Amino acid sequence: MAKAPDKVTRFDAALFADAAAEGRRQSRSATQQLDHWARVGKAVTAATSASRNRVEEALAGRVPLADLDANEAVTFNAEVSASVEELLAATHYGEELAAEGITTVALDESGNLVQYRPDGSSSVLADGDAGAVR
Repeated sequence: MAKAPDKVTRFDAALFADAAAEGRRQSRSATQQLDHWARVGKAVTAATSASRNRVEEALAGRVPLADLDANEAVTFNAEVSASVEELLAATHYGEELAAEGITTVALDESGNLVQYRPDGSSSVLADGDAGAVR
């Protein structure tokens, strides 16, 4: 049976860097490591074992975390970590805070502290200005 051609996929830069580092330890390319992780994750996700069901019940809040064994706890933590990373990547806190009328400050790509106002305007803060932001 002929192998299907690969599909082009984008990955988070940090995840790709992690895959490159782990791939070197495992004698795999970054792409091969990502493929390996995906296959392992697919197998774990597809498992219908009692252990996997217990993790899913814990994720839903129906089983206390203290009742999970060590392997279940590792899976639970991995699921939570992946969910948090996905939510953080999809959330635009500055936009949400601006909609609530809150002024924010953040570093720009040059390392300057910038004040972002709810009206959409912004300004680079000089040394000593950060204390005036409320």
